[in-house]
Order: sequence, then structure tokens, then C-alpha cells
Amino acid sequence: MKPLLLLVDLQRDYLDAPGLRPPADAIIRRATHLLEGSRTAAVDVAHVWTTVSRQADNRMPHWKREGRWLCEEGAPGHPPPPALAPAPGEPVIHKTHFDPFSGTALDDLIRERGSDLLVICGVHLHGCVRQAVLAAYERGLETWVAEDAVGSDEPVHAAITRRYLERRATRFTSADEALERMRAGAPPAPTPGDEIARAAGSCRAAQPEWSARSPRSRLEVLARLAAALESEAAGLADLMADEIGKPVSYGTPEARRTAQMLGAVAAHALEAAPDGLPAAALHHRPLGAVAIITPWNNPVYIPLGKIAPALAYGNTVLWKPAPAAQRIAERIALLLGRAELPPGVLGLVAGDRQEAEAAMAHPAIDAVSITGSSAAGYSAQEACARRRIPLQAELGGNNAALVWADADLERAATEIAGGAFAQAGQRCTANRRVVVHSSIANRLLDLLRDRTAALAWGDPRDPTVSVGPIVDERARDRIAAAVSEAARHASLVDVPHGTESPPSGSPDLPWYPPTIICCEDPEAEIVQEETFGPVLVVQRADDWNQAMNLVAGVPQGLAAALFSTSPDLIERFGAEVPAGIVKINRSTADAEVDVPFGGWKASGIGPPEHGRFDRDFYTRPQVVYP
Repeated sequence: MKPLLLLVDLQRDYLDAPGLRPPADAIIRRATHLLEGSRTAAVDVAHVWTTVSRQADNRMPHWKREGRWLCEEGAPGHPPPPALAPAPGEPVIHKTHFDPFSGTALDDLIRERGSDLLVICGVHLHGCVRQAVLAAYERGLETWVAEDAVGSDEPVHAAITRRYLERRATRFTSADEALERMRAGAPPAPTPGDEIARAAGSCRAAQPEWSARSPRSRLEVLARLAAALESEAAGLADLMADEIGKPVSYGTPEARRTAQMLGAVAAHALEAAPDGLPAAALHHRPLGAVAIITPWNNPVYIPLGKIAPALAYGNTVLWKPAPAAQRIAERIALLLGRAELPPGVLGLVAGDRQEAEAAMAHPAIDAVSITGSSAAGYSAQEACARRRIPLQAELGGNNAALVWADADLERAATEIAGGAFAQAGQRCTANRRVVVHSSIANRLLDLLRDRTAALAWGDPRDPTVSVGPIVDERARDRIAAAVSEAARHASLVDVPHGTESPPSGSPDLPWYPPTIICCEDPEAEIVQEETFGPVLVVQRADDWNQAMNLVAGVPQGLAAALFSTSPDLIERFGAEVPAGIVKINRSTADAEVDVPFGGWKASGIGPPEHGRFDRDFYTRPQVVYP
């Protein structure tokens, strides 16, 4: 295997364009990591640039129609950022349209270097990256695409492209895996085998009999499961601490709250649904076999918040949990078996992104419920739209608390610090941002430091600890890179605990300290993107309109909080804030077991979870005319 790293269109004009997903800074970081690792491993490197000139006006026709000038030779937007600049001896392949093979330079380089593998990163996945893969495929070259070092300003189109290319012409892998495989001379892991098909087929086959059971018979299974969760809460908490580093002070309550939630699901399932219309009968029929894709951070509550209502309303479930929580998922599946859930009604499969996409795309699956990242949401939208099946998606939050001048600052600081840093900030409702009235900002910052420093940080098995480690080294490094980038623009980066790791706790665990950042730039990545770690961003506002613009000025809309004693401002906040969950004088973190849970904007697709909305998603209405 003789690889060649190909960096496609990582030029400032493309990277600075609006709507790029992931954001430019994240793409630059991962592409730089891949580039530096390739250089260290003596892998050949080539750069592909779009290059146009005013003299020849060799722009693409659609640029001419739109009056656009990008990547003009000699202009500031033509070269890449310094971190991605070509090193001596690394050639630059120039093109004017999509195809890097449009001239002879790249073919000549590949022949000269003896390359038989192209490892590709860059923008845009749906455009020039796609064309590079297809052109290489035509030439019989193997290609890998570094999925965390590519971006697109049309993310749904990018999701379609990834599926299309992966089935035909390339493999998608992380930058880290690409480097590891290049060093080892081995290809990435193969795409999913037959396990998804087997499990999906079993779910489809078991669904008619499960659906034919009485609702009370189905709910008896959930009641037995709830009892098992109560009795095994401590054991499940120990497993969470061991597998994902979740403090037992949060793992034990999670198991018990899940048992309470199962009771709420049962109560709603037994409620009489509207079944009469003036001229017809109304029935609520199960969807069939439902694919459920779940994260690792709340590995009991989130999966069973989907699985339980799906089963209660007569569906069967194909469950693909996050790899980090696989052992916990197996324990839950075992408890469901002991609760006398019939074989085939729940199919548990292991795997990562490829297996999740295979599950959503399988023809035996009739609906999808997913909790995951924004990128996972685009893949789910594409898969479900293509098959025209229902989708429910909870896609994280970048939640802000607005602290007004009349707030109880002691309470606000206590609530926000706990909401931001408990569980190391690894929950979708965590308090990521604070917008504070300028007149009280310094006082609030002092209190936030004190309250954060008072949080016990260390061994997740210690029942007094509320801040544990990060789930793994890769997540820790991602958070550290985001903070490092933010530090270039921030007026303050504060670590209240004063150390990079806790005095107690294994030094081998991936620790990251609770960190407070003051960043006034509303467009900074640390403001716009969910870090999913123990990082709290503080911004000042001089008036209400500025404050609300900061609160609402991010793509996500899961949760928001207001700290104020003014009834008028409380009412106004609820009317103006674009969030599915609104808290008053409380942290954004956590939610009750029997109320709707769902985000607005980029945080959610489809109906919310829990409460009466479970019936709305897991069944479909059928009108019967007598």
C-alpha cells in the first residue's frame, strides 16, 4: 500500500463561507492533525486548489451567473490557512472546476510516486471531494475519506453523498484511524455485515404477535423491568462509572428515575385515546419495527425512554447503542429478557456510525428514533426521507442561561455551576453558555468560580463526586482543542480547580478540568458549537435585546433558562426564546420524567419524547368509516 494524502480545496474562501458543517475551525484542526501525522509517517502529500484569474475569467459558469469571485489567484482567500500550507516538496494541483484530475498533473504525480491509495480530506464533500473519489474510482485507485476532516455547506446533500460513495467507491474513516491504518498498511474495518439484517428481520417477524397482545400484557413486561431497575440501580451505577466514567451520584438516580419513567409510560398507554369521530372510528396502530439509535451519556434513561413507549404501543425495536455504552446496553437487554420480553421483540446490535445508518436504511424498519449529534441528524433525515418513514431526533443543545440584574446571584451561580459541570458537562441539557447583564457580570463570575471550585471532581465511584472524567481520550482531546482555539479570542480562560487533573482519581482516566471562558465574539466556535464537556462560556449584555440576541444566536434550541425576579421579564422570556425547554431560576440541566422533551431549531426533528407525545410518534392514526 502506497498512500497519497490529498487535501482538497482547504482554501480560505471556502472555509470562510457561511453554513459550513462542521465549522471551519473544526475541519482545520482535524485536517491539520491528518496532515502532520502523514508528514511524520513519511506519507506523500498533495494539495488541490481551485484557482481562477480575472484575465482569463475561467470561473465555473454558475459563479459567473451569480457574480461570484472565489479562490482568485493572488487574493487573500486563495491559499489555505497557515496550518494547512504546503511544505517544501508538496505539490499543488490547480483546477478551475470540480475534478482534481481534469489536467494531467495529478495523474502524473500518482504515477511518479507509485500511489495506489488516496486518503482525501477537504471541502465540499458533496462537490469536489465527491468528484475526486469518483475520478479515482474510475482509475482503479482505492480511496479513504477522513470523515471528520471533510465539510459541506449542504449537509443533507453531504449525507446523501456519503451514503452513495460508501456503497460504491470509498471507505469513510476518522483521521486517527486513517493515520493508524496507513502506518500499519492495513485497510479500515469492513462495513457492516449481516447482523443488522438478521436483527431487523427478527423484529419484523415478531411484531404482529407482540402487537396482538393486550396493552396490559405488554405493560406487565415494563412493570417487571421497572422493579429490576430499582433493585439493580447500584449495580448499574457501578457499571456506568466503569464503562463511561459517570459518577455513581448520577448513575444511581438515573436508574431509579428510569423506573419512574416506565411507570409514566404505562399510565399514558392505558389512557383512553380519542377513538370517536362524528362519522368514523379512530384507531391508533403501531408503526411496526422501530430502529432506535442512542448515545452513551445517559445509557439507561435515554434508551428506555424510547424502547418502553415503542413496546407499550405494540412496536418491536432494533436497538443500536453507542459503542461506549455497549456493556450497559447488554445489561438492559438481559433485564428485559428476565422481564419476559419475548424473543425477537428487541434486537440489540453493536457498532458505530455505519451500523446505525444500516439500521435506519433497512427495509424492515418502519420508523427511527435517534438521540445524537448534528451530523447524525443529517444522516437520519436523509435515510428516513429516502424511505419516507417517520423520524424523531434529539440532536443536542447549546443551552444558555440569562442572568438579569435583579437575579438572586447566589442561587444563579449555584444552579449554573452544577448544570454546567456535573457529569463533566456530558449531557445534552447542560448549561453551556451564560449571558449576564454587564452591571453584575464581575460579581457573577466570582460566584461561578467559587461554586465551580466547590464541586467535587474525581473518582466516579466516590458517591460525593459530581464531576467525573471525560468518556474517552478522543473526546477529551476534542474539548481541549476547542478551548485552545477559543483562548486566542477569549478575554478570560479560568480553571477554578487550579489543576489539569483531580488530586484523587486514576491518572489513567481522561480528565478535563471544569473551565470558564469569557468570549464576547458571538460567532466564535466555542459559542456556536456544543462542546459536550465541562466548558462554560460567559458573555455580557448591556440591554435586553442584546441579551436575547446572544441567547438565541446559535443553531440549537433545546433548553434555556432565565434568572430574574421580574414577572414581566419571565413572561417575555418565555414568549421570545426559541427553545423547547424553558427554565425559570433553575439550571437548564435535567427534565422531569413525564413532560415533553424536545428541542427547536437544529436541536430536534419530529415530535418531542415522553408524555402524551409518545403515542403521537409510536402510533399512526387510522380512520375507519362504518
